[in-house]
Amino acid sequence: MTTFAPDSLALNRKLPLWYQVSQSLRASILGRSPEAPLRLPTEDTLAAHYGVSVLTMRQALKELEAEGLISRHRRRGTFIEPSARRGAPVRLLGSVDAIVAQQSGMTTELLEHGPTTVPPELSEYFPGLAEVTGFRRLRSDEDTGEPTNHAHNYVRPDVAALIDPADLLRSPMTKVLRDAVGVRISRITDTVEARLADPETARLLQVPLLSPILHYTGITYDEDGHAVDVARIHYRGDRFSFTVTLEA
Repeated sequence: MTTFAPDSLALNRKLPLWYQVSQSLRASILGRSPEAPLRLPTEDTLAAHYGVSVLTMRQALKELEAEGLISRHRRRGTFIEPSARRGAPVRLLGSVDAIVAQQSGMTTELLEHGPTTVPPELSEYFPGLAEVTGFRRLRSDEDTGEPTNHAHNYVRPDVAALIDPADLLRSPMTKVLRDAVGVRISRITDTVEARLADPETARLLQVPLLSPILHYTGITYDEDGHAVDVARIHYRGDRFSFTVTLEA
């Protein structure tokens, strides 16, 4: 039987290896194509793929199993759960793959893209630029078609020129920037706050006006420390929660 092929991963030695592996594999699972096989490679094969010990790999798989993304069967192997629930809480420890996993696993509609004026409150991230390229997307649950979040990305024009909009229908912006465009991401800063849905957000997410939503702002920096993308995402408050874990 053909097995699922996970993405590669550049490990950061400052973070727990099992966590990084679990989040990378999680992103691959949620971002897989519909025709991708459900069977995962063996623990030994996965450990060799990620360059970690079998014990570390086993801990990463245990995390995904607890989340309900995979099931493990003695003698048969490990399989992706086709009905795995999207939008589960994500523990963010600073891994780029955690951000990718957070954004994956949705049906995406590209509402618009093109030049847009830099919002005054974002001008500090794009010094000297009057315009950036905006990408606006609506994500929906694959099974129910229910809208789950509305994303607006502001991308530096030289970077945006390298983006194929069709890639954003298959992969989250962070993955496109890193894997398709080749941006060497040094860090992403995240802010999550509670807000009330304005008329446009309420319409897109199909929630009552002024109902609670989660507003996420993520700023992606390249290896030179320059902001390449500022993401603003509105999540339905009844579908998402965020958990931040600080570890020494």
